Amino acid sequence: MTSAGPDAVRAALARVQDPEIRRPITELDMVRGIDVADGTARVELRLTIVGCPAADRIERDVRDAVLAVPGVDAVDLEIGVMTPAERDALVTRLRGERRMPFGPGTLTRVIAVTSGKGGVGKSTVTAELAVALASRGLAVGLVDADVFGFSIPGILGVADAKPTQVGDMILPPVAHGVKVISIGMFVDDGTPVSWRGPLLHRTMQQFLTDVFFGDLDVLLLDLPPGTGDVAITLGQLLPNAEVVVVTTPQAAAASVAERSGLVARQTGQTVVGVVENMSGGVFGSGGGDEVARRLEVPVLARIPLSPAVAAAGDAGVPVMLGDASADPADPADPADPAAPAASAVGELADALLARGRGLSGRSLL
Repeated sequence: MTSAGPDAVRAALARVQDPEIRRPITELDMVRGIDVADGTARVELRLTIVGCPAADRIERDVRDAVLAVPGVDAVDLEIGVMTPAERDALVTRLRGERRMPFGPGTLTRVIAVTSGKGGVGKSTVTAELAVALASRGLAVGLVDADVFGFSIPGILGVADAKPTQVGDMILPPVAHGVKVISIGMFVDDGTPVSWRGPLLHRTMQQFLTDVFFGDLDVLLLDLPPGTGDVAITLGQLLPNAEVVVVTTPQAAAASVAERSGLVARQTGQTVVGVVENMSGGVFGSGGGDEVARRLEVPVLARIPLSPAVAAAGDAGVPVMLGDASADPADPADPADPAAPAASAVGELADALLARGRGLSGRSLL
């Protein structure tokens, strides 16, 4: 049998990723030493933190990768933890020099989803849109900025998930291919959040700077309804964001929805279109068209009132995904990608992608 060497083992380990940071463990300086003798590969591994939640998976993946190297019959794995200085160096390298990675000049497309009032399905639209974009092969992040009425974790089925902290860097949970952060991941169930402006501003700033999303194609923000502190803060921090306004078909809702778009424009953000949610049901008609007319933007999608979407949100299984047990004949099945609402969300994703983005404010070098 061919004798394996350290280079072959290191090449194999370069294909093992940290499941939370989503980078190869060799790139993260987690592999500290490799020695191969008599068919046994000895690997020194350093995890980022004590009690790393991904430790078992990393160990399993390392063993599988090394044992797949021709000439290796056994693995002797020594596992330790990075020192605080090593961890700080890693955090600095991952973050780079930019403290506001999604501000003007970013290569990530930032899309904020807003509404004039609550109860229009804005969070459900945002969550389903995130999953639709991820299913199209994009790297997607989602910030639940609706601090007082957070619901994104439940809709995406990660209500019990907790972020991992590496130094002062936060690694967000991943749901259906979407990296998600929400204040709901930091408070106990049923605990109300009653914060005023300065704390809200600091929380949004930390979500955008201390949470490590990695390289994203799209960052979605689920804004709280209305025109309050969070909308103003995110307008100041992310003047480059594109804004999608969600409304219902009720004509009376138009003026309320229009205000959220006008506030976005006051901060320099660009309103790119309107989504009429719960369309074709008992909520009247014309609301989406009226908001679009007032804001002088197109209606990007009309998402019909759908039992499938409601059931999917309750089950934490986005209707966009479907699963092996889904029954296409059951309109209330929590996983039905063939549902008309799922098709409409897919059309919304395609409309946003087709729109492209301008080069204003971004470096071409």
